[in-house]
Amino acid sequence: MDSARFSASDNLRHFMISNSVPIIFILISAAAIPLSGFSTGYLVQEMLTRLARNSFLVLSLLIPIMAGMGLNFGMVLGAMAGQIGLILVTDWAVVGIPGLILASIISMPIAALLGWVCGNVLNRAKGREMVTSYILGFFIDGIYQFVVLYVIGIKGMIKIPFIGMDLRIPVSNPQLVLSRGYGIRNAINLTGLRHVLDNALQYNISFGGANPFTINVPVGTYVMVAVFCVFIVWFRHTKLGQDMRAIGQDMGVADSSGIAVERTRVIAIVISTVLAAFGQIIFLQNIGTMNTYNSHTQTGMFSIAALLIGGATVSKASITNVFVGVTLFHMMFVVSPMAGKELIGQAQLGEYFRVFVSYGIIAVALVLHAWKRYEELERSRRSLRGEA
Repeated sequence: MDSARFSASDNLRHFMISNSVPIIFILISAAAIPLSGFSTGYLVQEMLTRLARNSFLVLSLLIPIMAGMGLNFGMVLGAMAGQIGLILVTDWAVVGIPGLILASIISMPIAALLGWVCGNVLNRAKGREMVTSYILGFFIDGIYQFVVLYVIGIKGMIKIPFIGMDLRIPVSNPQLVLSRGYGIRNAINLTGLRHVLDNALQYNISFGGANPFTINVPVGTYVMVAVFCVFIVWFRHTKLGQDMRAIGQDMGVADSSGIAVERTRVIAIVISTVLAAFGQIIFLQNIGTMNTYNSHTQTGMFSIAALLIGGATVSKASITNVFVGVTLFHMMFVVSPMAGKELIGQAQLGEYFRVFVSYGIIAVALVLHAWKRYEELERSRRSLRGEA
């Protein structure tokens, strides 16, 4: 479509509609940053840390979008798999980079199995993938809760029928297991894995001036994120990547072209789930503490919200959308409590605001997506008619 056919005001309107969500959040951040009173050094350090911590998780959403499956709320399945790997590695006292690698190896087959289940379920719910994956996340979370509450421990509570054996995953570390002998404690201290990847290649940058400050750049984590970005760019040009793009554009045409549509869609979800498991491990090694029963619950919601804030839609997303979205979303997370305190004297307002944004932005983005599609169709019709 040739934008020269349209007037400057029409092109500006099209740009504003296409980038409405990022523009709104840039304006919110511009207003909230001065009110928060945070220094430049603090904000830069926070953004660098949060960008490294969250980018891998958000990037794992791109492949299902490429395959036309929308926003993968089922990525929480991968997060659960990553947490199982971290529990076992912590029990075995494997620390440092070997511990992260072992946790990733353990989580990979679990995430692949869960992704395969999710992909096959979504193939039976074509056109309703997002809501289906969201509900499926709750179902698998119930199984995860059962495993970590009753199956993992020194002794098993559940008896296998007709055999009489305990069903259990042996974990004996008293710092992990509840005093009753089975079930994992609510909070796990990842002492041997804390900041392992962040500190692998750390670089300090000092800034002078009237208010000098130093920021720490977790180069090791950024290297992993950069490798993932290169993988996505390469993957898009592979045969499988091209098949996914064809399916995302028109499933019927792709099927007529001989592409195994359902198999390719399952592969997209499997890849996304495995990558989400790796992303959750990277996220938790930065946090240093794992909430066994809650750490994974908001993974999908916050990652999807960040991607949408970056300007992505349910049908189109890029690496640029990931980094813009994570920066804007977490800038709002950092500054909104203090901005709320400065405005009305209560930081709790900022907490309510960012929870509202986390959930509300998804609904708003879906509405805007429908609006954008309507505008694109109208713009195409006008272009074909030659209207200025």
